[in-house]
Amino acid sequence: MNKDIKYFGIDISHLVFDVTDSDGNYYQFKNSLIGFKKFIKLLNFNSHCVMEATGYYHYQLAYYLQENSIALSVENPLAVKRFIQMKLSKIKTDKSDSKLICAYAKQVDLKLWQGQSKHQLECLQMTRLLSVYTKQSTMLKNKLHGEAVLGNPSKLVVTSLKKSLRQVQKEIKTIEDKLLVLVKEVHQKVLSDLKSIPGIGPKTSLMLVVLTDGFERFKSGSELCSYAGLTPIIRQSGSSINGRPRISKIGNQKLRNLLFMCSFNACKYNKACKAIYDRIVAKGKSKKLALIAVCNKLLKQAFAIAKSGLIYDDTFRSVLVKN
Repeated sequence: MNKDIKYFGIDISHLVFDVTDSDGNYYQFKNSLIGFKKFIKLLNFNSHCVMEATGYYHYQLAYYLQENSIALSVENPLAVKRFIQMKLSKIKTDKSDSKLICAYAKQVDLKLWQGQSKHQLECLQMTRLLSVYTKQSTMLKNKLHGEAVLGNPSKLVVTSLKKSLRQVQKEIKTIEDKLLVLVKEVHQKVLSDLKSIPGIGPKTSLMLVVLTDGFERFKSGSELCSYAGLTPIIRQSGSSINGRPRISKIGNQKLRNLLFMCSFNACKYNKACKAIYDRIVAKGKSKKLALIAVCNKLLKQAFAIAKSGLIYDDTFRSVLVKN
């Protein structure tokens, strides 16, 4: 802990945010621009604000602090929760949480929050909307199938369902086209190079670029795999505990699910991925474990291509050649 820094633990809810500083002072402000302006009067260049990533509620304050050059860390809620549990606290209020977040800030190595560009934020919003519309499309298709199974479906119901399905599919197509144009503005080359990997198609490469922000925030393939929640957790202790290794799942679920769907094709057409899959299955391990290993391999291949500016070539040991 730097003794010159004054920490501010922040607990945010929909309407207000509670603040406790490292001197023990407590404040409460409205979670709005009015509250932000009042709060920032307490801060200076030695201030360091710390908050949890609480859904969407923390974003407005986080970006406001960043725009005003205030040091900020947005921590994993699970890490903060474990710290609070370690303190054996019996009180659970917004005030007590802000106090414990401040205590957490004093004892851990904090990383500054980078935020996201307006371009990346728009891409992510489009991605989330696509996810909603895709679920709606699946639901409508299932409903149409269910009505058809009845044997005597209502014409009104079927017409309405088909009309809704056409509209949803039209929206999906429109958003996908606009998302592609938006991503090409910044990540044209990476987007093109990723499609050279067997098992990764146009839509997958697009989503990989969006979900990783063009791979720019990661220093290694291992760090990227950790972000996706694909790193293994090993549970062994003495002679009594010898749990089966499993992936952490503490990471970006959309990225993890995307890679898992790609792993099936990668096992067929990507030589490096097929070799890993066959080797693990030959050892008697489960096919699911082998597919997770393929996900790791795919993600590391994508990272290597994005960082090197080369394209995939399975005839080379390095799997990359100059473009």
